[in-house]
Amino acid sequence: MKVLVLTKRQYMGKDLLDDEFGRFRELPLGLAQLGHKVTGIALSYRQREETARVDQGAPDAPQVRWHSINLFRGVVPALGRFAGRAMQIGTEFQPDVIWAGSDAYHAIFADWLAKRLKIRCVMDLYDNFEAFGASRIPTVLSLFRKAVREADGVTCFSKRLAEHVTLTYPRTKPTVVVETGVRKDIFYPRDQQECRQRLRLPESAAIIGTAGALDDSRGVKTLFEAFRLLTGQGENIHLALAGPRPRRMKIPIGPHVHDLGILPHDQVPILIGALDLAVVCYRHSAQGQFSFPQKTYEIMACRKPLVAAAVGTMSDLLSDTPQYLYDPEDPANLAAAATRQLRDKRILDRAVPSWADSAKQLESFLHGVGSQPSLRVHL
Repeated sequence: MKVLVLTKRQYMGKDLLDDEFGRFRELPLGLAQLGHKVTGIALSYRQREETARVDQGAPDAPQVRWHSINLFRGVVPALGRFAGRAMQIGTEFQPDVIWAGSDAYHAIFADWLAKRLKIRCVMDLYDNFEAFGASRIPTVLSLFRKAVREADGVTCFSKRLAEHVTLTYPRTKPTVVVETGVRKDIFYPRDQQECRQRLRLPESAAIIGTAGALDDSRGVKTLFEAFRLLTGQGENIHLALAGPRPRRMKIPIGPHVHDLGILPHDQVPILIGALDLAVVCYRHSAQGQFSFPQKTYEIMACRKPLVAAAVGTMSDLLSDTPQYLYDPEDPANLAAAATRQLRDKRILDRAVPSWADSAKQLESFLHGVGSQPSLRVHL
């Protein structure tokens, strides 16, 4: 099978190619390792070197060839240039299917490109793209919904989102959940003291923390206030943080706060390993109601206790341990859940998929879509 992947280059605060990060890097790589030919087009919304590069994941492993294309020429979007280059790559590669995701624009463009190449198209929804600010431009939502509705297949990162897409768009063609996986070569149980020494964290304190986007849409202010309440009770509790944040975000300061900035992806499991308790922050929102923060599986793979905001899929995942869920708008409720879990130290036993597991799911789905009669109208 030959698969053409369409995605934006920057997402979740990372760069797909420079950081070798995330769903749109790992799943194409997994398909290649299963014996399929995979080529990707990564559209950069920032100025980057336009080049073709090979990603193998490991020496002598099957490769994915990526073409990086900049959207802007100066300050003007060069949409015609991008479309022409994508047509050229697609014509030369002759894929059997397009697998496209990362935002509404890529879904719309994938629908257009698949019709012109006369091939099948599968959309990947790793989030509720309708909640993205860029989707508010007039006509974008209607075009996006049409593209998803007509796609030969849809892959979603959570059951909640898959159900929403099937019912509200609506869709009659195949839709499946392909979970976001974990790199188990780096996310595994580690020695806590060694992790603390590497990050220069206090070895004897109780440390709670989080790694990920530190912005108000994720509810980190609730964590900051809960930490203040905990330290006000005289507990020897420290807070460790890492991740991108808005310029105006006020991070707590003090001897018990350890702001590690933006860590490389392979150092995130070191921070998790250093913690006594990991906090999964989120808020109720159009995006949050379908959310499944990837860090949850990463924490579980590292075998660390966690508490999580009772939002979206987290409420389902932790339904049998509700004492470790907290109201995302209630710092006192988070402080109580954190105190409870610091005492219990309960590891949540759930099956955590690897990227290889998720790639096999995607492979099976793409084969199934390819065997179904296509109802697409080719232009």
